Amino acid sequence: MNSKYVLLGGLYFVQGMPYGLQSGLLPIYLRSVGLSFTKVSLAKILYLPWILKMLWAPFVDQYHTKQIWLVLSMAGLALACLACATLSPETNFLPVAAMLLFMNFFASVQDIAVDGVAVRLLGQGEIGYGNTIQVVAYKLGSVLAGGGLLTMMHLLGWGILFLLLTIIYLLAILSVWSAPQLQLTLSRPSQDGQSQARTFNPWRILQELLHVPGTLWTAGFVLVYKLGEQGATTMFPLFLLDHGFSTQQLGFWNGVVAMAFSIAGSSLGGQLMSKHRQLLSLLQALLLLRFCTLSLQTLLVFIYNDGVPLFKGAAVLSVCVQHFIGGLITTLAFSIMMQCTQRADGSRQATHYSFLATLEVLGKLAFSTFVGSVVDWLGFTASFCCFLFLSFTSLLYVLAVPPCRS
Repeated sequence: MNSKYVLLGGLYFVQGMPYGLQSGLLPIYLRSVGLSFTKVSLAKILYLPWILKMLWAPFVDQYHTKQIWLVLSMAGLALACLACATLSPETNFLPVAAMLLFMNFFASVQDIAVDGVAVRLLGQGEIGYGNTIQVVAYKLGSVLAGGGLLTMMHLLGWGILFLLLTIIYLLAILSVWSAPQLQLTLSRPSQDGQSQARTFNPWRILQELLHVPGTLWTAGFVLVYKLGEQGATTMFPLFLLDHGFSTQQLGFWNGVVAMAFSIAGSSLGGQLMSKHRQLLSLLQALLLLRFCTLSLQTLLVFIYNDGVPLFKGAAVLSVCVQHFIGGLITTLAFSIMMQCTQRADGSRQATHYSFLATLEVLGKLAFSTFVGSVVDWLGFTASFCCFLFLSFTSLLYVLAVPPCRS
């Protein structure tokens, strides 16, 4: 395999672990100890550094090297994991939450640096495969630290698993420190042959980012494309938890098997993108397919019966299908983001991609933070109807405003 893909895959793998801990383990753990859906959703506030990362993105872009930022950020992640290994979430949840918040901060710094490296390393014909590596490796890291941790916690214990994560980050630091590809990216000139002057004026930076062709349409797309899907993938496992599924079953089916389907979808997405020249029409077809499968999952919520094994099988199948299609769409979305970023000046590319990635996280987080309150207020059936409507709005957005006109 191309050495640049191996490097990016390793970096995105370790970057996905904090997300897996909080998306695959934390909601089910909190619900299993009796917290309301509202409180479970509010735990999403730990993702705040991903929304604020635009504040430190210009520093990563304009000071020191990407290699130094990667080493510093992963050292911070290793220390946070080591601290978590000494704590117990049952008796010291607030300190654990603080460590997870620090992990998100360091992961967001790492994300800025890795994205900057990826934009420089990948050629136009490599974007599809590169973003497949990005999404798949990120999800593998998420599976290891999320579903894997939830499934194995009763065997190894909280502390041992976090010590293993610490060792993984230390190995990643050694890999980054000796990676020759990072030196190559530092010597490449910016796209127009000259770098822009350093500035940390937020308004000026925002103006420069928005003037990159295609940015406005791409920003709108990444804000809305996950809304309905995010609500369903967040709450459907909790719906199953309330209807007879155990935490171990959900850790396996939702945290491992469904993520395997998501990874398969992401891999196929990269293949389709490399062979399908009409990216917009492919995206439209996938969004329509997602709307149809979400319609079936919504119907399942209406008619679900705990005592019928057939419904349990249908529930697991719907989770796997949703993750598979979501993986397809995610790879295309990140490829669209990277294509847009490559039009930016070299000294702004990491910041530009971070801007789009921040909006992508904001689009998911802003809704998923309050989705528990929606379920507490409306119930599961009415809430899934809302998710279905939101999924349809993202389809309308792509059908109505093609990127070439933005």
